[in-house]
Amino acid sequence: MNQVIRAEGLVKHYKEVKALDGLDLAVPEGKVLGLLGPNGAGKTTAVRILTTLLEADAGRAEVAGVDVAANPDQVRAMIGLSGQYAAVDEYLTGFENLDLFGRLYRLGRAKARSRARELLERFDLNDAADRPVKTYSGGMRRRLDLAGALVADPKVLFLDEPTTGLDPRGRVEMWEVIREMVAGGTTLLLTTQYLEEADRLADEIVVIDHGRAIAQGTADQLKDQIGGERVELVIESAANLGRAMETVNSFSTGEVVVDEQSRTLTAPVTGGSGVLVEVLRQLDSNSVKVLEFALRRPTLDDVFLTLTGHGAENGNSEQPQKKKVSA
Repeated sequence: MNQVIRAEGLVKHYKEVKALDGLDLAVPEGKVLGLLGPNGAGKTTAVRILTTLLEADAGRAEVAGVDVAANPDQVRAMIGLSGQYAAVDEYLTGFENLDLFGRLYRLGRAKARSRARELLERFDLNDAADRPVKTYSGGMRRRLDLAGALVADPKVLFLDEPTTGLDPRGRVEMWEVIREMVAGGTTLLLTTQYLEEADRLADEIVVIDHGRAIAQGTADQLKDQIGGERVELVIESAANLGRAMETVNSFSTGEVVVDEQSRTLTAPVTGGSGVLVEVLRQLDSNSVKVLEFALRRPTLDDVFLTLTGHGAENGNSEQPQKKKVSA
């Protein structure tokens, strides 16, 4: 399959910090690659290199067969980019912002205005088209920023944490917009620290930590990689966490994860519902009251924790070992 976005051995240093440490990426035409990792993992640095905003210290990258470092102007003409923060002028109206983007892309006056109206309608911003952007909500600004990335109708799109700062409703609305674009044939590289977002949108996921890809595959492949099931329990009293952990640990096939704030314990197990029954029986005999319990398959959060030693929202970890999933 034709690889529209390709990176090989990307390295980038910021003084003593190694932001990228030999990163490889490949995105087939018309597909979505989710680049998943915590803050500081190197996701934004990778996007900046691929979109010509930053030069790599080593390695090479191509977009649609064009070398990013050798022909940056040619690459810029083919791509759209929406960064972590909405790059819109809050003193202009929504229409004026998109019209300006069209002029910068040299679409011509009539085409720029027509494209602006088309995108305002597509992103449900018609009613606010003539209002200054400073009156927009966060979700509206994000939609306008994404519309700006589409003014030139690019077939290759980079979205760097597009739903950061949005409320749950705004996040779901943005997901719908992204799905529509992909259905129209757009090739997309999406960076995110939201596990559910990667699970819902990406055809394939690359887990990145400390500037390196540590796992790659579909969401199901990544979940299957760590295998087994998970027992999840919420106990009544935080005072019993130690006793509960000791009990659950005797049934677990790996590390028991404890969230003290929510009084939740999660442990990998084998044996299906039978082991859950035994865990509950043992906890009851030890006078540990359980408020909620479940037996579930691994999530991407479990994958991330297993691979890196920390959750997806926490960037502090030891250097991980690279693990790959074959397609």
